[in-house]
Amino acid sequence: MVTLKHKITPHLWFDKEAKEAAEFYASVFPNSKVTNFITLRNTPSGDADLVSFELSEQPFMAISAGPLFKFNPSISFILNFDPSRDKNARKNLDAMWEKMSQGGTALMPLDKYPFSERYGWIQDKYGLTWQLILSNPDGEERPFIVPSLLFVKAVCGKAEEASNFYLSIFQDTKRGNIIRYPKGMEPEKEGTIMFSDFMINSQWVAAMDSARDHKFTFNEAISFLIPCDTQEEIDYFWGKLSADPKAEQCGWLKDKYGLSWQVWPAAMGEMMQNGTRGQIDRITQAFLPMKKYDIAKLKQVYEQG
Repeated sequence: MVTLKHKITPHLWFDKEAKEAAEFYASVFPNSKVTNFITLRNTPSGDADLVSFELSEQPFMAISAGPLFKFNPSISFILNFDPSRDKNARKNLDAMWEKMSQGGTALMPLDKYPFSERYGWIQDKYGLTWQLILSNPDGEERPFIVPSLLFVKAVCGKAEEASNFYLSIFQDTKRGNIIRYPKGMEPEKEGTIMFSDFMINSQWVAAMDSARDHKFTFNEAISFLIPCDTQEEIDYFWGKLSADPKAEQCGWLKDKYGLSWQVWPAAMGEMMQNGTRGQIDRITQAFLPMKKYDIAKLKQVYEQG
């Protein structure tokens, strides 16, 4: 098992709107900024914009690479507004909801629910979904942004198994809450996960099952990028996570639950950020044919000429 020095980074796939969306989110979230913007030339999608940004100190990446994948609620982001940390939590929640609602659609209206005094699930104008919740100040503290995985269709009932699997792969782990469906909540199966959360790489993730007739499941629109410092780390996570050889491309893979990951050399991000136009183009053409990344080859290409 290896210890990562970098945060796992949600990666968002847009048709053409990555830069616009990153700037919108950075304007809406506190302590947020766009940190880097480059264009990858001559990819299978043509020229693709790649954007790095931080939302409330959580790193994100986004790419504009064509209309291949669409966001759906199988992966959303919980926003914890905690009155114990912010006396204006409810006011700030309502203000965020108002901004996210512009051009968006409410999946669960902003209201009082049995699990929270103030909660709503919103799909924003780009299709990304957010769960805004007034957190319980008596509970254990959670980060402001927590990715949430909804296990549906073929993987419904697998939320607990999947979380145990991820806990076995990463370091700095912890089991959090587990709330199970009780009897009488059909079509939900008694004992499956109504809500749970767990920590991997010192980062919290939520997971839940839903047996309802959803029209979506996990896809590549949202993946989780694992920045690795060494080839040993890349080999380790690739070997542990990849379960579908057909999905292996450019550092992307799918695990046995259909969740998409990118096992990425952290050095490539640095080279992309600091490189000349020629170096960026050479790296792009070098990694496009790769499945699992080869750090030595990427560095060799970068250092040419």
